Amino acid sequence: MDVARLKQSWHLVAGHGDQVPLFFYSTLFLAHPEVRQMFPTNMAGQRDRLVTALGHVVSNVDQVDQLVGFLQSLGADHRKFAVRAEHYPAVGEALLATLAHFLGEHWTEDLAQDWTAAYGLVAKVMSDGASAAENVSPPWWVGEVVAHEPRTFDIAVLTLRPQYLLPFEPGQSIGVSSPQTRAWRYYSPANAARSDGTIELHVRAVPGGAVSSRLVYATNVGDQLHLAAPLGERLTLRRAGAGDLLLLAGGTGWGPLKSLVEQVAAEGGGRRVDVYVGARSRTEFYDVDAIEKLVASYPWLRVTYVVNGDPSRPGEFTSVVDRAMADGDWRGRHVFACGSDVMVSSAVSGLTQAGYHTGQLHYEALGGQWYAPGQRVGDVQEQRAADGGTQ
Repeated sequence: MDVARLKQSWHLVAGHGDQVPLFFYSTLFLAHPEVRQMFPTNMAGQRDRLVTALGHVVSNVDQVDQLVGFLQSLGADHRKFAVRAEHYPAVGEALLATLAHFLGEHWTEDLAQDWTAAYGLVAKVMSDGASAAENVSPPWWVGEVVAHEPRTFDIAVLTLRPQYLLPFEPGQSIGVSSPQTRAWRYYSPANAARSDGTIELHVRAVPGGAVSSRLVYATNVGDQLHLAAPLGERLTLRRAGAGDLLLLAGGTGWGPLKSLVEQVAAEGGGRRVDVYVGARSRTEFYDVDAIEKLVASYPWLRVTYVVNGDPSRPGEFTSVVDRAMADGDWRGRHVFACGSDVMVSSAVSGLTQAGYHTGQLHYEALGGQWYAPGQRVGDVQEQRAADGGTQ
């Protein structure tokens, strides 16, 4: 298998832009109409998600050993779409047909064999992951909405009670879908494990966001949602040792970091934790009561509110990271940042330039690489383009 040839061929195909996913999905749905139901009704937001992910991973198949765990988890996660082993060849056929179409004379028999072998390897790892998960966890959980609290005009805090215990690690994300839509979006719980198994979600409605808008505006107590197994470890404490923490939150990015505060408390509060919570205006500090309760309960916790734009000082802008660095030198701590792509990128850039090393900076990868049929898997989510935090 010639990996360099795979990468070069994918580069040529990707140069055709939006025509690639259009051809891919047309080919897939015409040849295998049964798979159409696995995708959102409105494909406008789907764009190049699946085909880009396939091209990226398959053309980098030389790194598959490093991706095995992730691909196995992704295969297990795909069960929520009712993906079965027989669906992988259908996707592979559509991918090869798309490559052949756009590569034209560059599509040779040798190249076709390379792509077939590479995709087959990726598909096998994912299929094996799905099979291994069958006796471990369900494809999805049913969660009942037991509380729905509007906090601002576009933010709501939901409390869900899964039908069966849904184990997760603070900082991970779980898939959420309404039975009325095929779309899934990933949200990070805003709590550590609770004795009653409930999960708290902080959700901001995004213009055009089918899932986030439904959760904020059209979900009521008693409704049922579908929940998928947790993913991700970048925002978990497993890489932070036992050291003190600096947490930087933008908007609803406070949610995942709140779960880390609760985890520290559950572990006995052996760390010092400083939190900087940013918002565009004072009215958008939507979880103040809960924050103040945490501060009053734990002497090792300190929270600072940062208003990004101050109406009394037109033209001035204060970022969370700038305020934190002005307040002290945190280079002896592990730093967690969660918010919009812009906020996280600014924080990482500023901290790196100030001498913070990569191993102490924890954030979800910007941009994302893997996409499932109905959602963006990984560490950036639909809402983050809007304000900051998990969508």
